[in-house]
Parts: sequence; C-alpha cells; structure tokens
Amino acid sequence: MIANTAPPRRPFCPRCLRPQSVCICAWVRPVAHEVEVLILQHPLEVDHPKGSARLLHLSLPRSRLVTGEVFADAALLAAPFEAAGAVAGTPRHNLLLYPDIPQDQVMGVPAPPALPAGWLREPSRLRLIVLDGTWRKSRKMLYFSPPLQQLPRLSLQGLPLSRYGIRKAHRPDQLSTLEATCAALAQLEGHAEKFRPLLTAFDSFVASQLAYRQEKA
Repeated sequence: MIANTAPPRRPFCPRCLRPQSVCICAWVRPVAHEVEVLILQHPLEVDHPKGSARLLHLSLPRSRLVTGEVFADAALLAAPFEAAGAVAGTPRHNLLLYPDIPQDQVMGVPAPPALPAGWLREPSRLRLIVLDGTWRKSRKMLYFSPPLQQLPRLSLQGLPLSRYGIRKAHRPDQLSTLEATCAALAQLEGHAEKFRPLLTAFDSFVASQLAYRQEKA
C-alpha cells in the first residue's frame, strides 16, 4: 500500500468560502437595503485574499454573486433573485455601476443609453449591476458582454477617499467593489448612514490584511 503523502487540506469556512484561518465572517454586517445588487465577479477575483466582493455579498441580503468573464445572456440580468425579501414577478430596472468613458467608445463600446429620471424615484424597483475586477478586467468584461453595454449607467457623485489601502489603484477616484457599491446604494436610496457599519467593518478587514502582510514580511 502506498502511503498518502499529500499535505492535509486546509479547513474552509462554508459561509465565506475562505480558509478558516482567514475567515471574513467576523466583518459581515447585514444591511436592510432596497436596491437589488447583482455582482458579476471576474474569475481571477474569486480566490483573491484582498477581494471585497464576498464580504459585500454576505452583507447585502438582496444581492447575488455570479462569476464569469463574458455575460452574453441578457436573461441573467432579468432573472429573479432567491434572496430573502425578493418579490417574484416584480420587474427591475437594471443600472450598470460604471463610468461613461469616451475611450471605451473608441474601442467599439457604444455610448450607453440615458438614465430615465423616473427610475430614481423608485429605489425598490432598481437592480444595480456591479463589475468586480481590476480596472483592466472590468473593461474587458464590458467589452465582451453586449447586454451590459445596453444598460443605463450610474455615475457616482461626491466620492469619498478610498479606504482600500491593501490594493493598488490606477486612478485616484477608484474604490473597492464594496466601497463603490455602498456609495451607489447610498446615492440611490438617499441614506448613507445605514451603510456606515459595513464600511467600518471593512476598515477592520483592511487593517487585518495589513497586519497579516507585516507579520509575513
């Protein structure tokens, strides 16, 4: 008989799907929000230890996390959620959280349609589509996904400084997925205060990552 010399598999948390030694469940802060959130995550972000999308998803009851690089099926954007509080048969207005950049049109991405003003009066009828990836990856996701190109876009206003000191930003106005989504929800729902506990917990998550980095160094 040949002995099994493979190292034992690290135990994983069944909730956050991370190794138990770096479980992020301690920073989950459920938020009662109106706008649904569909997080489209690039495959290379799934196991990234510094990613914020999983923490965001666990903290937003009306959210869904889908992994992929190409989203060519428009039905995905309209599919009802199974999350608690979702109302079956209620149509949603999809908004893409992404800046309108003229350079994208040079690459062949059409200009997005205008955001109907009436949509913003009913936050409970909105679904925010969020791309989770680096700036380069998110641009490729948009370029290869025509259904995303056809969505009105939400531009963030009065952006705060990023608290995401564990990953390098290529532009000063870039935020983590969690920060950008919280800013968008606060803007759409007109209630920034209720997302503050999640942002405070995110600060603690970032601090723990920085401490781990220093220990490793």
